[in-house]
Amino acid sequence: MDLILCHTTADFDALGAAVGLTRLLPGSKIVLTGGSHPPVRDFLALHRDEYPLIERRSVNPEKIRSLTVVDTQQRDRLGKAAEWLDLPNLKEIIVYDHHLGQESDIPATRSHIDSVGATTTLIVEQLQQQQISLTPAEATVMALGIHVDTGSLTFDQSTPRDALALAWLMQQDASLSVISTYRDPGLSLQLQQLLTESLENLEYLCLRGYTIAWVTIRTKNFVPGLSSLASELVELTEIDAILLANEYPLGEDDSRLTVIGRSQIPKTNLNLLFQLLGGGGHSQAASLNLRGVDSQAILKQLLDGIKTQIPHPPTARDLMSSPVRTILPETTIAEAQRILLRYGHSGLSVVDTQGQLVGIISRRDLDIALHHGFSHAPVKGYMTRNLKTITPDTTLPQIESLMVTYDIGRLPVLENGQLVGIVTRTDVLRELHQERDEDGEGDEEERERGGKSNINLPQLQNKLAPQLWQLLTTASQEAEKRGWHLYLVGGAVRDLLLAETAGSLMIKDIDLVVDGFHKSADVGAGVELAKALQQLYPAARLEIHGAFQTAALLWHKDPELDSLWVDIATARTEFYPYPAANPEVEASSIRQDLYRRDFTINAIALRLTNPRAGELLDFFGGLLDLQAKQIRVLHPNSFIEDPTRIYRGVRFAVRFGFQIEPQTEEFIRYAINSGVYDRTAQENSRTPALQTRLKTELKHILEAHYWKSALQLLDNLGALQCIHPSLKLDIELLRQLRLLERCLRRFDPQQTLIHWEMRLEVLIAHLEPQYRAKVAKNLQLQEDSIKRLQNLTSAQTEVMESLPKRQSPSQVVQLLRQYDLPMLILIALQSPRSLRHQIWEYLTVLANVQPLLNGNDLKKLGYKPGPQYRQILDDIVAATLDGVIKDRTEAEKFLAQHYPK
Repeated sequence: MDLILCHTTADFDALGAAVGLTRLLPGSKIVLTGGSHPPVRDFLALHRDEYPLIERRSVNPEKIRSLTVVDTQQRDRLGKAAEWLDLPNLKEIIVYDHHLGQESDIPATRSHIDSVGATTTLIVEQLQQQQISLTPAEATVMALGIHVDTGSLTFDQSTPRDALALAWLMQQDASLSVISTYRDPGLSLQLQQLLTESLENLEYLCLRGYTIAWVTIRTKNFVPGLSSLASELVELTEIDAILLANEYPLGEDDSRLTVIGRSQIPKTNLNLLFQLLGGGGHSQAASLNLRGVDSQAILKQLLDGIKTQIPHPPTARDLMSSPVRTILPETTIAEAQRILLRYGHSGLSVVDTQGQLVGIISRRDLDIALHHGFSHAPVKGYMTRNLKTITPDTTLPQIESLMVTYDIGRLPVLENGQLVGIVTRTDVLRELHQERDEDGEGDEEERERGGKSNINLPQLQNKLAPQLWQLLTTASQEAEKRGWHLYLVGGAVRDLLLAETAGSLMIKDIDLVVDGFHKSADVGAGVELAKALQQLYPAARLEIHGAFQTAALLWHKDPELDSLWVDIATARTEFYPYPAANPEVEASSIRQDLYRRDFTINAIALRLTNPRAGELLDFFGGLLDLQAKQIRVLHPNSFIEDPTRIYRGVRFAVRFGFQIEPQTEEFIRYAINSGVYDRTAQENSRTPALQTRLKTELKHILEAHYWKSALQLLDNLGALQCIHPSLKLDIELLRQLRLLERCLRRFDPQQTLIHWEMRLEVLIAHLEPQYRAKVAKNLQLQEDSIKRLQNLTSAQTEVMESLPKRQSPSQVVQLLRQYDLPMLILIALQSPRSLRHQIWEYLTVLANVQPLLNGNDLKKLGYKPGPQYRQILDDIVAATLDGVIKDRTEAEKFLAQHYPK
């Protein structure tokens, strides 16, 4: 006999899952181990015969072969049927549940536990995989299970998998009329009476903007359906959390306590609280049953637990952008419009000469003024003067109320009369709902697509090498002392999120950002923090780059930190005066700092400082792109402003095995085909993004093991044009690059040459001769590389004309030894096969022939040391190469003949 066990007081999810399992386990029977919820009881009164239900008392334990437990992992929720778990004749015990994080005391041989809204969803997925169809009665009760446990997909624990499961059940002809009848059956007469009593005795507590309520009802015996009563109380009173306790006697000196908990407060977890007392459930809904306890003490313990879990509501200090872009009242409409364009804002704050806020002007105001031809007029005639302002400590609910009441989209933040930040409607919506703005329009704040989330900080910590985590901890402590926020940003966060192994990630390049402007206007916050850290880590070298408000700590072959590079910057924004220029940098906030970055996967920040350490800032959907394995640029003009981002995007795509998102690829092709880089190079003497920064990206690519794939992708995008408009990865260049690798392996196994530079020289050497030196100088290659590329054509001509005429090996050596190894490799790559074979023979054989006599031998033979030694030895080598002499004796005879004493 194969049995499926529902927990005591079975709900629709337990029953629905059990019914579905009877199709997966043909011949199995369902046992309700002890009662059911009132709606389930009423449903079964009409539909019991549709399902293979049997009574517990009718089961012969000796005939049980397997047990499948649904919707619980606790023995005590199986009533007396829990005794069957210990039967010696059992072949299998299977558990299906959706309550994660619970310690199970059921000795399961197999478990199916996953994070979905209802256990029934897990069963539906298996039915779909095995292509098993259902009767309408089966589909209906399973649909009820998902509807009830997910609140018809409105509870936080609901997932897309639950929605897909419901859709499939509807295809299986689940009855919507039956579902609507039993999904919300209303309260029984007894529960209605208890509802009135509860409303009269409900106690309230307001904490951090949330309302918690609790009540104890005492009855003569167990009351089914208390969960429905708790939900009804939440709806009627609009409270945020409730604890509903029901105490009833079991005997003269004994009693039982049932507590139902419901919470709509973010970041609270009732499951954790109730588990401590032997109960459990979900983060939003949990329950427990205890016997012989002090009901008020238990209620107080749970209430205290909820209080500690309630998060502090965000304040304007947490939400605001800072510092604020301001203008004077006399600024013209045209100039204000230019500033909006430069910084991508939707409005500007207007301050007087003392820095006092006097008004706000929006993009709409400016557009109207420009439309009417008032570009020359000052903004003071168009700005809004009747302002609502807030302080840094104004809470999110208060901010939301102000915006709704007065229909305000931007609230200035004032501290001691000074403007320190601004909170926008988008900031509030993001914090409340963490919604994503998919249309990509609007100002800098409105374009942000993500939000904030908390991650498992210890889990990330375990991925990182301990000495690195200690450094980050020290840095965060130093930042906290100064009242600043500190964030780990960019590639380090990305690599941490992608890392799979624990304790082994030794990141060589770390970026930290200090966001301290809510407490300090010192633009050198990053530099100050770097100096403080250098005092604690004296082995590190400190470099300060004032123009970019950054500092760097560098370790070189440190016993613990190896060659680590830590960049520490003050949060900043940037503006490119023209394409491929160095950006102009200004102090800003962490949000604006992240927005200036290249790709979404590099625009994620991990907060290291308390009180919200572990908070992940992902305003642009970087986490989703990591999951989708795609490279997506932050804004359309990114590649116009900085072509090196094309090379970085390709590098990341090949390195991680990601795809470049289609629209990002369109932006790349548009930037390249627009000719903007050529025009910029002609109009400006300095284009760092096409010079030093491009060289740096080429270095990263050409020294990596994936350099061939990266070059092919760059060529496919047309991006090699950034090096020179005529450069293409054609068949000949590919052949030369393959030959180069053979040469480097054969002639430079110790890597005395810089291999990535040799690959770059081969790329440049593929250009027409008149462009080679110019491109090498533009990329600021080393002087010997520039000279080599400049002289390549003449050297190649000489070798091609002279080498075929050299009949003897010594003549070949005499010709080729005037060139260094890199030059010979470049010549060989561009030469016909016959000539290449001669150069190869020279490098492998002829150049390695040593004279049969050395200087000491000459001295012993009576020759005085001097300049003639070199000539003598060269002649001996030449004679050896040409086969004139073959051993030492013949060498001495040769010496006596040609150099008599």
